[in-house]
Amino acid sequence: MAYYLKEINERCRKDAEGFIAECDALFEKNLEHAADLIQANLSKSPIVLLSGPSGSGKTTTAKKICEVLKERGVVTHDISLDNYFRTVNPEDYPRTEDGSYDFESPLCLDMDLLNQHFSALSAGERVFIPKYDFVHKKRAMSRDRALSLGENEIAVFEGIHALNDAITQIHPEAFKLYISARSNVIDYDGKLVFKGTWMRLMRRTVRDYFFRGTDAADTLAQWDNIRRGEKLYISPFKDNADLQFDSSFAYEVPVMNNMATELFETMPEDTPRYDELARILPAFERFEDISPDLLAPEALIREFIGGGKYEY
Repeated sequence: MAYYLKEINERCRKDAEGFIAECDALFEKNLEHAADLIQANLSKSPIVLLSGPSGSGKTTTAKKICEVLKERGVVTHDISLDNYFRTVNPEDYPRTEDGSYDFESPLCLDMDLLNQHFSALSAGERVFIPKYDFVHKKRAMSRDRALSLGENEIAVFEGIHALNDAITQIHPEAFKLYISARSNVIDYDGKLVFKGTWMRLMRRTVRDYFFRGTDAADTLAQWDNIRRGEKLYISPFKDNADLQFDSSFAYEVPVMNNMATELFETMPEDTPRYDELARILPAFERFEDISPDLLAPEALIREFIGGGKYEY
């Protein structure tokens, strides 16, 4: 799917609020469809595996699917696979070619524990969800969050490696969902204006700056490794999904335009991938602006700019 720049700008000028509402409604239809399929699969498995690359909106999508299911009377739980990261051990932790820790690798996850928990939950048994301390890079087996699944009860596990063969081949009956912001913006002559991957970079840069204390140059410096990890460890498994859908919004560049431009303009020319940045900045200038104040508290884009109803 592609968006057309002329249509985006016309809708921004004429009826920005209506434009946002229309785009959000399309996304809600995707969520409803996903909920339909998840419910239909409940007789086979109470486990949902949700994957997608960085900046795809996995966390909010998981929460919103849970809301849809709850409205239908299904008891739901959303769990981040980040909690299953292994404690960093210099002796056996995965590394990149330059010798640094490879935090994009699925080997960072405790796959054995995950599979044990999926099997136990499917059998109605109780498990204790671990908690990962990112500051000290350690996992603790917390007994604060016990989980067992009864009848008409579902657990949604979201994370970049949720569709890895090491999980899906052992639990093929689980419902599998893949999301990514992958729509480009083009001119009517078909020329590319804004890549879908740029949307994810824009989302991550803004979120990292406002909520993770990371400046824009550091985010861009990490992007090479993130993209490497996606190509190696995430995209190859997307066809394991029972359903794939696009998490991009036609209005999101106008909404994030000003804040992203301000952050990107601060980056020095020796920043890695600066040549890509030099193509993104002129592209921002071609979009109209929309005030973020028009976004609903439950909008997925709030995951990246703040002011939303969800806790992360």
